[in-house]
Amino acid sequence: MEDKANGSVDSKSPVENGQLPDPANWGVADVVNYFKATGFEEQATAFQDQEIDGKSLLLMTRNDVLTGLSIKLGPALKIYEYHVKPLQTQHLKSNAA
Repeated sequence: MEDKANGSVDSKSPVENGQLPDPANWGVADVVNYFKATGFEEQATAFQDQEIDGKSLLLMTRNDVLTGLSIKLGPALKIYEYHVKPLQTQHLKSNAA
């Protein structure tokens, strides 16, 4: 994947070696596209509105997702538990290795 001029990463191949590329390198558009691709198209606009890039995503707490993005509770819980938290864990494991 190569960096684009706007800081986003080319998302033609979102999976490298069976894993997503490190979210720390994602731009806002990459975060939005990730959530659209995972079925949260409506909620993805909240990440766009708040200009959440990959580094910001990795720093988000459960409370940030539940209250800071103006997303309904059900989808917000799913986004955090099934996407944000696993991305954070993957990032920590790949950087610890």
